Amino acid sequence: MTANVAGYLLQLLAGRWLGVAGYSEFASLLAVQLLCAVPALAMQNVVAREVVRGASLRAVRSMQWRCAALVAAVAVVLVPVVAEVLNVGVWAAAAALGAAPALVVLSGEQGILQGGNHFRALATVLAMAGTARVAPALIALALGGGAAGALWAGAAGIVVAALVAARIARSTTMAAGELAPEPVGPPQAGPHPDASTTPSPGRDSLPSAANRRDSGAIGVLPVLRAVQVQAALMALSSVDLIVVRIVLDEVDASRYSLGTIATKIAFWLPQAVGVVLYPRMAKPTQSARAIRDALSVLSLIGIVAVIGAAVAAPLAPLFAGQDYAPIQSMLWLFALHGAILAVLQGALLSAIAVERTALAAVTWVGLAVEVTLMLTFARTIGSLIGTAVSVAAVTTAIVAFVVLRTAARTPVAAGQLRT
Repeated sequence: MTANVAGYLLQLLAGRWLGVAGYSEFASLLAVQLLCAVPALAMQNVVAREVVRGASLRAVRSMQWRCAALVAAVAVVLVPVVAEVLNVGVWAAAAALGAAPALVVLSGEQGILQGGNHFRALATVLAMAGTARVAPALIALALGGGAAGALWAGAAGIVVAALVAARIARSTTMAAGELAPEPVGPPQAGPHPDASTTPSPGRDSLPSAANRRDSGAIGVLPVLRAVQVQAALMALSSVDLIVVRIVLDEVDASRYSLGTIATKIAFWLPQAVGVVLYPRMAKPTQSARAIRDALSVLSLIGIVAVIGAAVAAPLAPLFAGQDYAPIQSMLWLFALHGAILAVLQGALLSAIAVERTALAAVTWVGLAVEVTLMLTFARTIGSLIGTAVSVAAVTTAIVAFVVLRTAARTPVAAGQLRT
């Protein structure tokens, strides 16, 4: 929650300090940064699943560093592409992409804590990471650093957060009897077996260090499969911020971008539901019940978020400025978009947990339909958000139906865990 509140504060203050003429660039670069976080989100989910299934922490960290190096190489290639597509400077594009490798490392450590059910330590890391990312960016904006300066400052904060998260994860797993001491940073050559220790009380359901499967190297293919699932979701939730710079003028694009703060609140507000239930989704004996619980709770929270946005809409110009008054009557629609996407995220998380990632094809189709409709027909803020809500609703309904039907008809036996 702390991380989410910090993120919303950054966008609100950026909207004020950059104005309607400059906020659109910042919001679009934030959308690019969110897309760059896709490998990180996938990393956390895959690491958590592998930890639940008994993979050694040495193996998952080795995979984590290999993926970070791959992401860094891709980010370098994408810098000129982003600069050209969004009509921004190369320095600004590099700022949006620069944090991607550090995010992979940070998310890998979060996945270790999540898979081990260390939720208190995970909450500490999430709050710390959100603050480390936002506070430097706010300082940069306040000092007149502009969009690029704020994004570079945030990237530096993420690097620091990744290092601190690694320390917290290691101390937590060592205290729980899951890991012998090991150095921070990329794995070094030579043997490094996990120590054999006795599991701490109350954690008998998780493998101890003695019982963890030392699978050697875990390939990046599971991460790539999860990446395409997360990429579909993040693209569907962010593509409108890129399209608005194409089909709307600068002022309306900035208004639409600020309206998406309500989308992000409704989308990320129930994030803890997936975090807590994901380890259960990855356990064959608990998966079906966990999926049903997650989608039910996400739907309920979404209803509350939409009602809250409708009630609080008149207050929006007080926080963001009168320039944004024209969108206050549509804030409930932006919140509805985020609430629907939160349910979709829960359904896709369950697909990653049980390794049925082909289901993401439905989301990719939805993305193609949304972009086509927006570029062809949408020319106002209302038509853009209406298109986004409609496509998200249909996509989510199909994915949720398939997930629930599969969970009900195909229970997985405990002995079918992939080794």
